[in-house]
Amino acid sequence: MKFTDGYWLKRKGLTVLHPSQLRDTQADEKSLTAYAATKPVRSRSDTLDTPLVTIRVEAPAPDVLRVTLGHFLGGVPKGPNFAITGEEHEVTVTGTSLTSGRLTARFRASEAASPQNPGNGGGEHWGLDFEAEGRRLTGTGWRGMGIVDTADGEHYVHEQLDLGVGEAVYGLGERFGPFVKNGQSVDIWNEDGGTSSELAYKNVPFYLTNRGYGVLVDHPGKVSFEVASEMVSRTQFSVAGQTLSYLVIYGPTPAEVLRRYTALTGRPALPPAWSFGLWLTTSFTTPYDEETVTSFVDGMAERDLPLSVFHFDTFWMREFHWCDFEWDPAIFPDPPGMLKRLHDRGLRTCLWINPYIAQRSAMFAEGLANGYLVRKADGDVWQWDRWQAGMALVDFTNPDARAWYAGKLAALVEMGVDAFKSDFGERIPTDVVWHDGSDPERMHNYYTQLYNQVVFDVLREHRGEGEAVLFARSATVGGQQFPVHWGGDNSATYESMAESLRGGLSLMSSGFGFWSHDIGGFEGRPDPAVFKRWIAFGLLSSHSRLHGNHSYRVPWLFDEESVEVLRSFTHLKYSLMPYLFEAARQAHEQGLPVMRPMIVGFPDDPGVTHLDRQYLLGGDLLVAPVFSEGGEVGYYVPAGRWTRFRTGEVVEGPGWVHETHGFGSVPLLARPGAVIPVGNRTDRPDYDYADGVTLRVFEPAEGSTVVRAGDSTFTVTRDGTAIRVERDGAELPWRVEIAGGPSASLAATDAVWVAD
Repeated sequence: MKFTDGYWLKRKGLTVLHPSQLRDTQADEKSLTAYAATKPVRSRSDTLDTPLVTIRVEAPAPDVLRVTLGHFLGGVPKGPNFAITGEEHEVTVTGTSLTSGRLTARFRASEAASPQNPGNGGGEHWGLDFEAEGRRLTGTGWRGMGIVDTADGEHYVHEQLDLGVGEAVYGLGERFGPFVKNGQSVDIWNEDGGTSSELAYKNVPFYLTNRGYGVLVDHPGKVSFEVASEMVSRTQFSVAGQTLSYLVIYGPTPAEVLRRYTALTGRPALPPAWSFGLWLTTSFTTPYDEETVTSFVDGMAERDLPLSVFHFDTFWMREFHWCDFEWDPAIFPDPPGMLKRLHDRGLRTCLWINPYIAQRSAMFAEGLANGYLVRKADGDVWQWDRWQAGMALVDFTNPDARAWYAGKLAALVEMGVDAFKSDFGERIPTDVVWHDGSDPERMHNYYTQLYNQVVFDVLREHRGEGEAVLFARSATVGGQQFPVHWGGDNSATYESMAESLRGGLSLMSSGFGFWSHDIGGFEGRPDPAVFKRWIAFGLLSSHSRLHGNHSYRVPWLFDEESVEVLRSFTHLKYSLMPYLFEAARQAHEQGLPVMRPMIVGFPDDPGVTHLDRQYLLGGDLLVAPVFSEGGEVGYYVPAGRWTRFRTGEVVEGPGWVHETHGFGSVPLLARPGAVIPVGNRTDRPDYDYADGVTLRVFEPAEGSTVVRAGDSTFTVTRDGTAIRVERDGAELPWRVEIAGGPSASLAATDAVWVAD
């Protein structure tokens, strides 16, 4: 939302109060509160009819500061609120500054006006600076904070934080436009808008920059961002009401910012190993029954295409009944038997669900009778005909409604279902009354958190810790705790493939550890070339699913080469599972995403600032998907001697590489000094990762590198021409492959330990 008409003027009909002069501060052991007049106070008479802006600074955790600013503070507190976990630590308050860890907030006071300096006292010197380790990170200055009244009686609060020269902004959820958010207007408001518009399914009011900090706006409702747009050297964010609260999080690297942000808002659960395998679905509106499902499963097995999960999309239920969680008896007469038959073949199963209840469903009558459905102010159940006829919405603020919904899911889990695709959750009305009195504007985005938590908790309770996994579409702050999320309704084009990756990288910059997308695109039937290029991208993502709308996604329906490409990349991913599952542990334990924007891995390299067509898979593999039929691709390689993972050829960085790849190839490079544990199986993703693992060493430097494979820890040490391996502290012979340049000659020496 924009409030100005150029730099000097306000938009017509707006009255805006800005802090102009620091008048007083009040401190205790944990906080510092400043009171700022909105005009210069030169005499006692100037205190009359002069509003104050109150700014409170607190420290919820080390290297984290919370700022709350407001005008009228007598409003009734409204929910829901993000769950933000603090940490006891030492806080220092000195004068007009407060310090948490290495991060300091320091108020600047305007100079008093005087006959000698009549221009001072006008607010130009007012400000709040954020400093760390001897440098200013950002801050707010003259006309940065604003209390806005409109001619229609609406109220807003905005803040503007400075952007330095060359500073780039990332995050704000899964956004499909430019990866760097500078120059964009972004509204944090969950919508079902596909992947080709400014709308987003997963809106997160958090951003980080390449200057060493991140910012979380602690407001679950609509937050409007103007990122170097309204004021080109500032990031502005605004909310409706009289108060605004935000947190500044110090890094100094993007990786450290993500660690601290996820410590505050929740780290991802560790998904089960089987979920990293290949998922195949019925697709959306395609006709199917058990015979169809079996033919797909048989076809995959006959072609050595190892499948991990089979997903049943919407029409596993009867038409006009979504969601009543009952199998369509005309199509699936024996669901328990079918699920067992699939399990006997080593497959897991997933069912599509959403939080809406169609009027035709018997669950509608249950929900209506028991007060489980969201109501309007007049007491009527909120309904409309979009998506499903007469559909209503489960009120997850009602504990009884949560238990009711969870019970339906639990019955399916007991039947043999392993996972749920928790679709939708964005179409949440604001003209309603919630059971717990939540504010409808704040609940619009937050609803998805309640919905996905209910579903995830059912799986965790009935399947056990470490066995729960979703395929979720909508999210907000904290949603990363319930993986996995996928990118929504894309299209079968190279352009949509690229926009999907931009959305994923944006989400990974927002604290999410796991992400997937529809291989081949959801809308339309992909050209075989698009399908094959997308396979490589999809199998080199954290999670991999073949899914479409009106057409099936089994590869033999495209061409035989598609079968070969899918086999090759599925086998590659399964062999990489010791490495990928350790990257998953890092997401779970540290908040670092499995698919990492290049800025996360190389924060000091200006060449990576705008890169949105490549990423790091884990910390040591660079992936550059191919977005062209002819295989032309350009990608940037940071400094050092990188090695092509599959061929051992060396690529020297820093610099751009331009090359052409066939359908069975994609740029996949190992970082200098990396040790990649490669598994001994290509038929499934879940196995003993330490059993028979090969440690592939790339451009080994002097010293030691520690890697983990399954429950074992390996220390690989280079000492001159010798490579030593320790497993769990004991020196052992082990299978080691040396790759990359002159150092590859180490592989031929007697110093290399090789397992029997």
